[in-house]
Parts: sequence; C-alpha cells; structure tokens
Amino acid sequence: MILLDSDVMIDILREYPPAVAWLESLGDETLGLPGYVAMELIQGCANRGEQARVEKALEPYVIEWPTPETCNQALGVFAQFHLSHKLGLLDALIGQMAIALNTPLHTFNEKHYVLIPGLRIIQPYIKA
Repeated sequence: MILLDSDVMIDILREYPPAVAWLESLGDETLGLPGYVAMELIQGCANRGEQARVEKALEPYVIEWPTPETCNQALGVFAQFHLSHKLGLLDALIGQMAIALNTPLHTFNEKHYVLIPGLRIIQPYIKA
C-alpha cells in the first residue's frame, strides 16, 4: 500500500502536473489515506460543492484508521516530542499509523515527521 499525507493529496486534487504524473505511474497500486487526512481535506472545503468534489475524489482510496494500540503508541511519541519539537497531534497519529501498517508515508512535510522513531518518509515526486 502507498500511504499518502495531506500535502500530496492536495497536489493531486489541485492537479499539480508532477503529482498527477506520479499518480498515473503507479498503475494498480493500492492507495491509502489515514482517515485523519481525509478529514483534513474535507475540513479545507469552503462550500458543499467543494466538499462533494473532495468526497468523490477520495472514493478510490482505502481509508485507514488506527487501532487502539497504534493510538497508545502515538500518545507516547506525542508526549515525548510535542514540547521539545512541537510535534502535532495529527502528525503523531498519522506517522504512527504508517509505522503500524509497515509502509512509508508519502509526504513533503519531512520536518513534521522526521523525529518519529521508525517512520520511513518518501517524497514521491519533484516539486518545482
């Protein structure tokens, strides 16, 4: 599975050419989104029309949710790093989900995730 963060999904939704080309190159790969990413994308909508467009665009993606164990692990990482490194709550949950799923997180927000132990990050295409 290829797990995408919100910044990559925003590029895809905005039809940013490098993101679209990368997405098209994946073939039949399973694409996953943390449920929190899907919620962030819906939260960014300004009206019902935008929300309907985003919800439709999310249909092909597998929405992943953390287990209670993953949430507990994220809590530990969050408690360890939120004061010292300003680790965000959702970033802790999303990063720990990628670890639990044993898959890299595809994102350009490396600074948000770099301190999460065991998390692998991939920048999926080149940004201009």
